[in-house]
Amino acid sequence: MIPVTSLADQRVALFGLGGSGLATARALVAGGAVVTAFDDDPEKVEAAERQGVPTGDLTTADFAPFACLVLAPGVPLTHPAPHWSVEKARAAGIEVIGDIELFARERRKVAPAAPFIAITGTNGKSTTTALIAHMLRQAGRDVQLGGNIGTAILSLDPITADRTYVVECSSYQIDLAPTIDPSVAVLLNLSPDHLDRHGDMDGYAAVKERLIAGAELAVIGVDDAWSSAIADRRAAAGLPLKRISTHGSVKDGIWAIGQRVVEPIGLAQTVIIDLSSHAVLRGVHNAQNVAAAVAATRGVSLGLDEVRAGIMSFPGLAHRMEPVGRIGKVTIVNDSKATNADAAAKALASYPGNIFWILGGKPKAGGIEPLAGFFPRIAKAYLIGEAAEAFAATLGSVVPFETCGTLEAAVPAAIADAVAQGRDATVLLSPACASFDQFRNFEIRGDAFRDLALAVEGVVPFKENS
Repeated sequence: MIPVTSLADQRVALFGLGGSGLATARALVAGGAVVTAFDDDPEKVEAAERQGVPTGDLTTADFAPFACLVLAPGVPLTHPAPHWSVEKARAAGIEVIGDIELFARERRKVAPAAPFIAITGTNGKSTTTALIAHMLRQAGRDVQLGGNIGTAILSLDPITADRTYVVECSSYQIDLAPTIDPSVAVLLNLSPDHLDRHGDMDGYAAVKERLIAGAELAVIGVDDAWSSAIADRRAAAGLPLKRISTHGSVKDGIWAIGQRVVEPIGLAQTVIIDLSSHAVLRGVHNAQNVAAAVAATRGVSLGLDEVRAGIMSFPGLAHRMEPVGRIGKVTIVNDSKATNADAAAKALASYPGNIFWILGGKPKAGGIEPLAGFFPRIAKAYLIGEAAEAFAATLGSVVPFETCGTLEAAVPAAIADAVAQGRDATVLLSPACASFDQFRNFEIRGDAFRDLALAVEGVVPFKENS
């Protein structure tokens, strides 16, 4: 835990008692703050009380004595309308902040030289964050990994000058962190997302840019117009900047040419890594992630050999193009995180062909029509869940398919067909759908897929056969 001593002996209102909210409440109490925590869900309040978190009814509380309102990132700050707790805080003239802001303030107070790498973007945040942390750990650094990737930031080990913090930041978290000042800030890309919480694309991009504003070094992907404009403003201000791109060389940056990631070193264009043989970091989107990770880790003085070793030993993240098993010439890949067509496109683009594709679930708007360009790569499709009928109509006579209904039926069928054709093939779960019709979340769906695949006779875990 990171005790928040910057608010010692001050009264603090806290709203939102999910996982990060509970961690924040404990960190505030440990640092000496006088906390009143609350949630709209009475069951969460009761659970917090059982864990020793001080609670109180903020709906009737006078906010004037509070130093601030600490808000959980899932609670609306501005759109579609400010939460009632935000309205009360503003009426009382107190600031509204989140756990990332508390971390930033504590770092400045306790160990301002502690390396702090913050990563954001619409797509690729988790992979890039995990890759950066892995590269630094492989090089012998003391690394703490948290934030939006799953571990609440204030649950991490206490801040020291020689401990590196690698933190994934969502737009919600950045919106609640007005003075965030990382050693290195990474902005991967921007495309429309969470507009219900930020009003429009201008508002969304402006929030993301705040992460860049206070950084010592900014690493910015310039393959979309929004991020490119942010990089241009950073450069115009004369502040340290590394651009990254998958569209060709960039000034003062790192770029990818196909699967090769290139860094200018002296007068030479040095190939840092060729990802074509990497087990999990396939595809253009991962080339961007790797370029960002190279720029970020080089920014905290990682050597070239350490960078290469860290990338090549990266095992990937569960449920994100995760190789789970092999049988003969067939690789079995879990991409359960692909809950929409855009995400599935990244996986389909990463394998050259002969894909035995398992897809379906609770459908999203637009279905799989945008994936038609990848249909020639599909040897056969296996349809599950609510979307099966609609997806069958889209595949039509173009792609052979089998309506399996459930994952339990689809997995052995796909593996058997892939093995029977006797050549290199990929069995790919990339559903292009939410999981909610049959599974509580994509993680449970991915775990079920892994278990079903490894239960097929002859399949061995990927690491044992790689």
